[in-house]
Amino acid sequence: MSRKKLNLFFSQQFFVVIILLFLGETMLSAQDRGRVRDFGLRIGILPTGKWNSITDVKGVLVGHTTLIKGDSIRTGVTAILPHGGNIFQQKVPGAIYVGNGFGKLAGYTQVEELGNIETPIILTNTLSVSVALGAVVKYTLNLPGNEDICSVNGLVGETNDGWLNDIRGSHVKEEDVLSAIYRAKSGPVEEGCVGAGTGTICLGFKGGIGTASRKLPENLGGWTVGVLVQTNFGGILRINGAPVGIELGRYYLKGKIANQDSGSCMIVVATDAPLLHRNLKRLAVRAVLGLARCGGFSSNGSGDYVIAFSTNPDCRINYHSDKRVLSLKEVRNDRMSSLFLAVVEATEEAVYNSLFQAADMIGRKGHKIKALPIPEVLDICKKYNILHSR
Repeated sequence: MSRKKLNLFFSQQFFVVIILLFLGETMLSAQDRGRVRDFGLRIGILPTGKWNSITDVKGVLVGHTTLIKGDSIRTGVTAILPHGGNIFQQKVPGAIYVGNGFGKLAGYTQVEELGNIETPIILTNTLSVSVALGAVVKYTLNLPGNEDICSVNGLVGETNDGWLNDIRGSHVKEEDVLSAIYRAKSGPVEEGCVGAGTGTICLGFKGGIGTASRKLPENLGGWTVGVLVQTNFGGILRINGAPVGIELGRYYLKGKIANQDSGSCMIVVATDAPLLHRNLKRLAVRAVLGLARCGGFSSNGSGDYVIAFSTNPDCRINYHSDKRVLSLKEVRNDRMSSLFLAVVEATEEAVYNSLFQAADMIGRKGHKIKALPIPEVLDICKKYNILHSR
């Protein structure tokens, strides 16, 4: 072999080695991520559902469309379906709680007035609410049986991902929203930098989508509460009470940290307990306590909204029913406390899952946000004796 060919050969091999090392680091980084329970952290006292996800509530489906393109598109859509049928024809009881109203939630007033939800719940970025609303209305109108429908209350929530994402570019399209709806399924839910959480930032680190669930023992009803969050809020991160954000030196009022007190959090709460609007509202109020346990405090610029619904068949509202009086079941007020605890624990763990599953991201104008450094976090957890054996 000539010297020229030999040099070319070794140059190619060197290039291949560099690529493999780069990929190896990337894969190692991905393998190092996981859910909080994968690392021995246990949140609260109640057991989880099978998947520790909002989809543990029977019938609930979740779908994502993730948009990562070029150096500045970092956004997406997440769709939550209360059930897989025609939601307009079989409405579910619903309620919305506003922890802090700096946001653009569409569909709020009718849910509060009538106490039910009639479309998939869509999460996206702030400037894509109108596109998402048009898409979910179109989806609903096109369902078989809805040919004569002339009014649809689409429900669309948002957080602002404009630090990492070219939010002014309006990159979310109708087909992206419809794709998230059609992709919705049961089972484990993808978390971290996916769907509506692709470009979000939480408590000084990369945020995203997170989910968790709690299942009550049979003597307390045996019901399940599932939560999904889109985390984009600031504060001082705490995990099981340990001051993780302070120990890591990244927290509100500590120097200049991007979006350290702004952003928002969308929380979607599902349960199979028979609850109507009033008690769903009470359940939604408690979800914000889960944010507080993580270190959030609903800053001025944080739009914190909780959308809660029940999938219980005895609470469905049949659009075609001609009954003048409805007979719907509901849990007694003095039997609600265990459900309140369930939603607080599930919300707290869902936030942690969004952080633990997220990865470093570079976006618009070269802005970079680091993911939560799990090895350091685990060391802090050991220091405060809150880490359980795997």
